[in-house]
Order: sequence, then C-alpha cells, then structure tokens
Amino acid sequence: MGGINRNKDKGLLAASGLMFAVSLLLQMLARKVPGFGDWYARGVYRIMVGSMGRVSGVFPFALVEAVTYLLILYAVYYVFIHRREGKRILIRAVFLVTGLFLLFTLNCGINYYRRPFSSYSGLEVRKSSLEELKNLCLQLTADVNKMCGEGITREEDLKSLGRESVKAMKRLGDSYPELAGYYPPPKALIWSYFFSVQQLCGQYSPFTVEATYNRSMPGYNIPHTVCHELSHLRGFMREDEANFIGYLACIGSDDGAFRYSGYITGWIYATNALAKTDQEAYWEICGQLSEKAWEDLRYNNEFWGKYEGKAAEVSNRMNDTYLKLNSQSDGVNSYGRMVDLMLAYARSN
Repeated sequence: MGGINRNKDKGLLAASGLMFAVSLLLQMLARKVPGFGDWYARGVYRIMVGSMGRVSGVFPFALVEAVTYLLILYAVYYVFIHRREGKRILIRAVFLVTGLFLLFTLNCGINYYRRPFSSYSGLEVRKSSLEELKNLCLQLTADVNKMCGEGITREEDLKSLGRESVKAMKRLGDSYPELAGYYPPPKALIWSYFFSVQQLCGQYSPFTVEATYNRSMPGYNIPHTVCHELSHLRGFMREDEANFIGYLACIGSDDGAFRYSGYITGWIYATNALAKTDQEAYWEICGQLSEKAWEDLRYNNEFWGKYEGKAAEVSNRMNDTYLKLNSQSDGVNSYGRMVDLMLAYARSN
C-alpha cells in the first residue's frame, strides 16, 4: 500500500510540474511573442468558452460558488483524516494550486495580452477638450433623467436578467464582430455577502468560465455589471474596456432597466472626470440630474458604506496587485480610461 501511495505522490508531483511548465510557457509566449495573445483570444479561447462555458451554463446556480464550498469542506475533511501526513497534504495542495494556475492561464491570463477593443472598434481614442467632456456629461444627464425609474427592483426582473444581458451582448456583436458568439447566462452568487464585504459588484471565473454578480447590490448596478463580466468571455480582460463594452451593451438594449444602468454608470465616470478639471461645471451639471437618480446614487453609497472595512481594503489591494501582475500598470486607476472611450464613441456618433 505504501508503494502505491508513493507512486501516486510521484505522479501528482510530475503532473504538477507539467501543468506549471505549460502555464509558464503560455504566459511567456503571451508576453513576449507579438500577436500570440490576440491569436489565442480569437481562436483557442472562443473554443474554451464554447465548451466549458456551455457545460457550466447548464447549471442554474454559480458553479464556481458551489465548487468552492465543496473544495473547502473536502480540504478540511482531508486534512483532518491525514493530519499526520504533512507531505501528502502538501503534494495535493501543490497539485490543486498548479491546476488552478493552468485554468487561469488558459481562460484568462493570456487574454490580457491581446489587442485592445479600441483597435477593433474603429474608435479614435485621443485627448479630448474640456468642452467635449462637458457635452458628454450634459447628454448623459439628459439620458439618465429620461430613463429614471427603470431600475431593477423586483425578483422577477432578476430572473429575466440573464436572457436580456445575453441578448444585449449578442446585439452588440452585430456592430462589433469581436463580441459575437456564444454567451453563457450570468449567475448571481447565492451568498452575495462574500462579494459585498470585498466591495465587488461581480467577477469572471476563469475556472468555470462563468460571469457572476452580487445580487444584493442596488438594482441599477446589476445590468451594467453582468454585461461587463460577459465581455470578459470575449477575451477583453482590461477593466476599462469591460466597463465600456458593458456601457455600450446596456445603452443599446431594448430593456429600460439596462439603458438606465448604462447611462447612469457612464454619467458617474464622466462627471467624476469633469470634477477633476472643472468643479463649477461639475456642480452645475449635478444640479440638472433628477432627484430620482440622486436617490439611487445615495442608496448606492449607503449600501457600500456598510461594508467598508479591513476586508474591503485588503480586497482592493489584492485587486490592484492582480491587475499590475497582468501588465495593467495603472492598477485600479485604469478604470478611469473608460471616459476616453466614451468620448471617442460620442465623436463617432
């Protein structure tokens, strides 16, 4: 029996080494070979989404959440049963970690090195004048005021959310072929408190190829969040681009709640940029926003304010480090570049 276990341990170590080597090789190719990331995202990754995404899409719940809970329970059980066999526990832990690293690389990591969405969209991203930014803010204010009251407020709205988000992304794919293709439905976490304490609206799971979201957050956040996460399933991992793609999907939707979510999210980003350059114009535009929209924004601040603390701070630092490790050198500040894309889109229309 001991010989069998030793052979099994050797096999697991060999498999761990192979998975790590393959992951490292693919990461190096993506970072060093021009065009590799783009080729992978447009070809191999689409196959991964079409296969793994379809499997995970069959489940009505977030598969990544269920698997995480089961792994934790199994790990506790295994460590308890084999608590005197530290070497065996370590070997299996290494096998698990390298396996997850390989899945991350295949379904996420390489995509960070593809060409940006702006290179496919035909949008000219450049420096914009203050007047252009003011005009964008004014237009978004009018759009938000027009769509006020269309937010997601009822449980039945959440049930149809998946269908409408997939429909919105596929419609966007008619204008931008890089976004066309299969999308699995987004999944709400059953225990959304896990996201709330980290101040997360949603997350893409490369381990199960799923778009997940926080069902507890204010309703106007949800449509944009799910479209943002679904954009990652087309290989666009940069957060600023995912925000912009989510914005385009929402404002192009037939659903009023989606349009409101897109417009008010865009308004927040655009007016925050304006506040840094022209405080007087910022306050003037804020005064034109409807009271109903302000109610939504105040409720949003109150909701996330309840979860401010050490966990949120640690989560933000980890997210910042994660983005920098994947060559988004601005870290969380890269989110602000969405405004440049919105301005480019406004010029093209």
